[in-house]
Amino acid sequence: MNFKRLGNTDLKVSTICLGTMTWGEQNTEKEAYDQIDCALDYGVNFLDTAELYSIPAKKETFGKTEEIIGNYLKKKNNREKIIVATKISGPGIDWIRKGGLQYTSENIGKAVDQSLKRLKTDYIDLYQLHWPERGTNIFGERGYKHKKVKFNEFEKVLEDLYKFIEKGKIRHIGVSNETAWGTSEFIQISKKENLPRIVSVQNAYNLLNRTYEIGLAEVSIRENCGLLAYSPLAGGHLTGKYRNNNLPKNSRMELFGNYFSRYKKPNSNEAIEKYYEIAEQNGLNLTQMSIKFCEIQSFVSSVIIGATTIKQLKKNLESVNVELNKDVLKKIDEIQKIYPNPCP
Repeated sequence: MNFKRLGNTDLKVSTICLGTMTWGEQNTEKEAYDQIDCALDYGVNFLDTAELYSIPAKKETFGKTEEIIGNYLKKKNNREKIIVATKISGPGIDWIRKGGLQYTSENIGKAVDQSLKRLKTDYIDLYQLHWPERGTNIFGERGYKHKKVKFNEFEKVLEDLYKFIEKGKIRHIGVSNETAWGTSEFIQISKKENLPRIVSVQNAYNLLNRTYEIGLAEVSIRENCGLLAYSPLAGGHLTGKYRNNNLPKNSRMELFGNYFSRYKKPNSNEAIEKYYEIAEQNGLNLTQMSIKFCEIQSFVSSVIIGATTIKQLKKNLESVNVELNKDVLKKIDEIQKIYPNPCP
């Protein structure tokens, strides 16, 4: 396993992070335990979840994934071996604290304490804001249309998060699904006001969506605030299993296709075919090539993988041993020029 420092912290995280959003929906608690054990055996020390999980988001399964992780940590008594990241949900879901602005002192307090209870732990290593409160282009929206909406001032949010850092409930903070402006604003305010600084940005990044490279990558490098790349396989599309209109039984797209429409866009199939050809021509597995491409980027701290079977998980984890030579990387960039970010 490879490791990188998480932002300016003293934490060294594995460059492969175990994602958990299927636990409690597509995966049972026993299967989740097996996945954690397998990942730890491969050297992974980083696990990412959210109060919203499992996915698809439903009131009935809200917090279920955190509960599964908490049960595992209690059973195995190995909390100190795992860096745990979780998230407070953003606004817009009426059954989460009445659906309004979530990054208030009261709501952050409720969310932190409830996550700690479910996770059966005294502290959260990385606490992230799941998505912006303000209106901006997130979750695959193209373009930007300015929306005048109220949102909690960044300085106040940082001040409130600092209270929980002082209490020892949170060690570090990060953002997710954030823009270059939002990320930079958080960082500059933390510098100016001597408040906790965000140490990571968790955004989508993969061969079908390299928009992070426009603006945010520079912020990550210059401000030492690395990307936690989620969806490196574009919801499974970059495994090749949906090629030629295949729809494997019990796959995410077969079960929840309408929910995960982000990667069903014009030119996505064409781009996938080209990346598949590159992998085939160079003796690579498309899944592993796709994950490795994310891992080797200088602005990436860790790549968040997810799987529903141990076989899939092992294939993903073994991507750390893959090498992409200059010729492969050049060919990948050539495809990006022809089909630039079909699935932002």
